Amino acid sequence: MKLNIAVLPGDGIGPEVIQEAVKVLKAIALEFGHVFTFNNALVGAAAIEETGEALPEKTISICRKADAILFGAIGTPKYDMDPDAKIRPEHGLLGLRKSLNLYANIRPIIAYEDLLNKSSLKIKQIRDTNILIYRELTGGIYFGEKKYTNNSASDICEYSRLEIERITHLAFKAAQSRKGKLTLVDKANALATSRLWRKVVQEISAQYPKVKLDFMYIDNAAMELIINPRQFDVILTENMFGDILSEEASVIVGSIGLLASASINEKHAMFEPVHGAYGKFSKGMANPIAAILSAAMLLDHFGLDKEAALVREAVDKSLKLHITTPDLNTKYDNITTAKVGDFIEDFINHPEETNLNFQNIHLGQSTII
Repeated sequence: MKLNIAVLPGDGIGPEVIQEAVKVLKAIALEFGHVFTFNNALVGAAAIEETGEALPEKTISICRKADAILFGAIGTPKYDMDPDAKIRPEHGLLGLRKSLNLYANIRPIIAYEDLLNKSSLKIKQIRDTNILIYRELTGGIYFGEKKYTNNSASDICEYSRLEIERITHLAFKAAQSRKGKLTLVDKANALATSRLWRKVVQEISAQYPKVKLDFMYIDNAAMELIINPRQFDVILTENMFGDILSEEASVIVGSIGLLASASINEKHAMFEPVHGAYGKFSKGMANPIAAILSAAMLLDHFGLDKEAALVREAVDKSLKLHITTPDLNTKYDNITTAKVGDFIEDFINHPEETNLNFQNIHLGQSTII
């Protein structure tokens, strides 16, 4: 298969984790005989510094022509500390979602058996957790009319029936192929938009009789996600609630550095780690697994199931052998972002030969022999 992939590394730890995702995709292309072409483009603070815009027209053009987009992260403390900034790095990501109409955000939440002890939650609560969050991505409060003065501010949250219908169908179809349960998370007791969500989702549910539909208020869902995450299968929710819940879910898996996502519509698809641009650890020590798992979701999107499965097998092996960055690894503190990528690349190319002792990784070797 030939794929033209737009690569938007962005800011902060974005470039270093995306470099490892590209490395893994190149290994897959080599192993399976595909041709993947990568075209880099600017976005976020990096784009502002060079062009004065968070989302240059050249970047939009590259993304429109691409089969898929691989996105890193955006943001810098410089802009966070300046509430009066007219152009912000986040405008790049929001603008890209809106301009390409990437209305459906899909975020898997999986508790890895080898990382259960990394979570601050009790193992018996999180074991076997496997959730798929469907977050509406181009409507709601993030895109509503905004007003800001020194004395007051407002953000309008607005949804249309069409915006709710299109992602609801995707979520029900996903639930049909899983455990057959969908939970709508809203705030229908207080918000008019949530009441419309509930009405539309109830109407559509009649088309999916094999899927059990539940409802949960966002405040209760935030609690239940921690107390008993296994009760959830597919979660459907609006933009801001989905953003908050998926970040919260990182507690279950042990690190936000493991959470991948896809943002799609009928024509375009973008894949990105859920984490932001700021690394908890020094440069070169950020966890690339979320970006690599986002690359696996890219492969899924194009029906490359064996290829995606091999990437996930390599990730599983790296977790089992503690070849992970410091956010997950207390046993070895010298495993860098690049070394994790090197191991996963090597496993893809030599799954039967990868040295289980991985001693060379500590000697700075790019491959494990």
